Amino acid sequence: MWKKNEVNDSSVRPVTPAETVQPAQSTPPARAARIGGSLSIKGDLYGEEDLFIEGRIEGKIMMKKGSVTVGEKGRVHADVEATNIHVAGEVEGDLHGREQVVLLETGRVQGNIKAKSVTLQNGAQFKGSIDMESAGNAKSSSSEVVSGKANGSSQSVSSTQRI
Repeated sequence: MWKKNEVNDSSVRPVTPAETVQPAQSTPPARAARIGGSLSIKGDLYGEEDLFIEGRIEGKIMMKKGSVTVGEKGRVHADVEATNIHVAGEVEGDLHGREQVVLLETGRVQGNIKAKSVTLQNGAQFKGSIDMESAGNAKSSSSEVVSGKANGSSQSVSSTQRI
């Protein structure tokens, strides 16, 4: 039945494109602190863990080591600082992602974004400016005012270097 030269190893299989790229999702990480849809918080949040928001927050959010995800039902009126920020709901305020900021297709942001990497998925709405800088190029990156709705399947914004 099997040819001698064929290898029958069920652990080896071709990788499909869908397996190699995992899209950002608005579901909470397994160990994230969660602010549920019925909760409303006025004040500042500080921490060092992942945070998933489905409720309403007004104030400031600062997660030193963690990521912040604003779910589809989340409404945030605050400046947000975290390692990674994903927005599927609404944010009115500035976003500072030390690594990455992703606006998912249902995400709406009115404010400025600062991160090393910024991605706007198809359907995302954004009004503000984007500042992308790496640690070594802090003085040479530029800002660009952007407004509108993402039209492609996903758009990554790259920085323009000026000396």
